[in-house]
Amino acid sequence: MLEITNLHATVGGSENPKPILKGLTLTVPAGEIHAIMGPNGAGKSTLSNVLGGKPGYDVTEGSVTFNGQDLLALDPHERAAAGLFLGFQYPVEIPGVSNVQFLREALNSQRKARGEEPLSGGEFLKLAKDKAALLQMDMDMLKRQVNVGFSGGEKKRAEMVQMGILNPSFAVLDETDSGLDIDALRIVGAGINSIMRAPDKAVLLITHYQRLLDVVKPDKVSVLAGGRIVETGGPELALRLEAEGYDAVMA
Repeated sequence: MLEITNLHATVGGSENPKPILKGLTLTVPAGEIHAIMGPNGAGKSTLSNVLGGKPGYDVTEGSVTFNGQDLLALDPHERAAAGLFLGFQYPVEIPGVSNVQFLREALNSQRKARGEEPLSGGEFLKLAKDKAALLQMDMDMLKRQVNVGFSGGEKKRAEMVQMGILNPSFAVLDETDSGLDIDALRIVGAGINSIMRAPDKAVLLITHYQRLLDVVKPDKVSVLAGGRIVETGGPELALRLEAEGYDAVMA
């Protein structure tokens, strides 16, 4: 589903480019939850931003293919309509826009891009209510402005509701567990499992900690260090990293 080959990327623009990704290669087939772990500064967030198409990142070499398409040739909204979802480490606030309004516009924009009919107000509200229930959120929360006044856990739960409503085929989740207490972690993890664990979907789960992987059990774990994948294994690799640290495992 996602094939990354020899990916090099810089930040800082053309005047002062700083290499971050330095030949990253990774394949994630349909049906797989693939965890990415690595030390600070390894390039994990850069990888997610490059896949999502965030401005300010320049790909200097390599390719990314998503369901047979050249992902890097698509604008961010085209990547979203093609089925890619990016979950942010720090979801932003959007004052003046309600979650319901934001999510309905996002969904119907994607449906239009795919040649599908938009959902009516009633159809959308039923869908939103069902997906919110998965994350133990009520509709009063979704009527509030996007992330304004939300706690860290509420922001992540709202983002998972967004993922459920948009129903992507591939999710890139950048440290979704950051800022979550134990209860919120279980709710968000269960939401990821419910929404994305399917034969025709896949997840790239970027995390520092085993605690999320205890809930969202990965099929594979890769270590990203120095801008490239240095080791890949099964779920036991994450346990080794937790117990021994990156230096010991990569030595």
